[in-house]
Amino acid sequence: MRCDLSGKVAFVTGAAGTIGRAIVKRLADNGASVVVADINLAGAEALAGEHRSAMACAVDISSQESTEAGVAATMARFGRLDILVNNAGVNTFAHRVTIDGFPIEEWDRITRIDLDGLFLMSRAALKPMLARGEGGRIINIASVVGLAAMRLQSPFVAAKAGIIHLTRSMALELGPQSIVTNAIAPGSIMSEGTRQLFYSADGSFAARTGEFMKHVPLGRPGSAEEIAEAVLFLASPGAGYINGQVLAVDGGWTAGYMI
Repeated sequence: MRCDLSGKVAFVTGAAGTIGRAIVKRLADNGASVVVADINLAGAEALAGEHRSAMACAVDISSQESTEAGVAATMARFGRLDILVNNAGVNTFAHRVTIDGFPIEEWDRITRIDLDGLFLMSRAALKPMLARGEGGRIINIASVVGLAAMRLQSPFVAAKAGIIHLTRSMALELGPQSIVTNAIAPGSIMSEGTRQLFYSADGSFAARTGEFMKHVPLGRPGSAEEIAEAVLFLASPGAGYINGQVLAVDGGWTAGYMI
């Protein structure tokens, strides 16, 4: 789709990753100025260099000081912040184990970034949004595992489920200020992590890729561009009355059971 985001400033976290890059490109191609925020500053700078009105920013979303500094840099450069895409997140490849054996340190790392980090980033971005009084958009990247749990990744499942209800809570709290909050729940997306786990010769779940895809009615993983298209829709002027919703972009994974 195409829409006019001219004059809008979008802040995208985890922007140097596969999905983040696609989101940045889609927003920039539709006229938005984009803050390319990532803990990987070199990656963020390389991506920002591809777009005329983009700024790279080193942001660690698990740090309150870092999120607030990123927003301050945005305001210094652009003077406003209209769209926040909470895309940054992590999972685990090495510790796909049941909860009784899940390392506490790994639980803390994942929930600190995926859930606490989204809270901290939203809190920082809301200050200028609320101060301007012109509304805004917050788009949280959750996961289908926040809707339908999977085994062997308990902290990721818990964090993504938390994001979904946090999205709804934010929609209730911020709607009166014309700030709409929604979530996107990606299914199996062909990111680098998915490629490593399922599609590389030595991937932990390479032998089960065909079996796993049988549960997806479309029979294939999604692309980062398909997630970016959903982000653009929720950021578009036409989506202004959509609030507190979770859009599953999953090929039908959560529609029911493929038997």
